[in-house]
Amino acid sequence: MPYIDVKTNISTDKTMKDSLKTELTKALENSFPGKTERWLMLNFTSDCEMYFAGSDKPCMMVDISIFGSQSDKNYDKMTAAVCELVESVCKIPQGRVYVKYSEYTHWGFGGSNF
Repeated sequence: MPYIDVKTNISTDKTMKDSLKTELTKALENSFPGKTERWLMLNFTSDCEMYFAGSDKPCMMVDISIFGSQSDKNYDKMTAAVCELVESVCKIPQGRVYVKYSEYTHWGFGGSNF
């Protein structure tokens, strides 16, 4: 039950979003045991009015919500993978990317909760 919400101040096209979807899924599956694309929901919002460190140069916020918890090692692995792929796919420097995690013990789906 991961949900990844991506916000950026750059324009993104379908090719870029598809690449991000594919690579975020791989990073998730490689970093968080038991988390798979089957339950992954993604949202991409581009052309946001975003500033980071006082500048509107390209930046990105990747907000990852998960059911349950992960180890610090897994979070470190995921953050490294996300920052590398954002730099590779979107050409946004890793130093202009935030990755935020939220853990949840209650998550609803299909009329009930896990």
